[in-house]
Amino acid sequence: MSLQAQPLEWGHGPRTFEVFLEPTCPFSVKAFNKLNAFLELAGADNVTVKIRLQSQPWHLFSGVIVRCILAASTLPDGKAAAHKVMQAVADHREEFEFTDHCSGPNMQATPEEIVERIERYSGVQVAEAFARPELQTEIKWHCKYARQNGIHVSPTFMVNGLVQADLGSGDDVDVWAKRVLG
Repeated sequence: MSLQAQPLEWGHGPRTFEVFLEPTCPFSVKAFNKLNAFLELAGADNVTVKIRLQSQPWHLFSGVIVRCILAASTLPDGKAAAHKVMQAVADHREEFEFTDHCSGPNMQATPEEIVERIERYSGVQVAEAFARPELQTEIKWHCKYARQNGIHVSPTFMVNGLVQADLGSGDDVDVWAKRVLG
């Protein structure tokens, strides 16, 4: 049976708002926590929000966590399960990060323990899907898509396929909505 990941997309409008996020980056978490309010303000009939995962090696468990999110997207609840995993990581961000990106309590943590922690906090059982080798196709797609669009930092925002370097996680959602809706 082939692995099918649901796209991390919400809304169904003609305008697209793509957000490149690294799940443990504090600025990405800030942006992620505003996406529901943004979609409500802009309107699901007007905009489609697409989360793109931007794994960054200085966030040392980034690859493991991105794999967990994408593993969740292959489960029966698909994008809802992936959203639960992202929210769990966002809500407990420091428990998935390293002090100064190089030290602290997570130095003793294993990838298996990180997967277990994500399952405990999110209530989503990702371990089996995480272990499927074919999941790497989805992971590589996110990576290649970011690279082909010149994405280097998180969060990065794209409106209708164009990078918006002046939009940030600190902006109010009405600023995002004005940009996306014109």
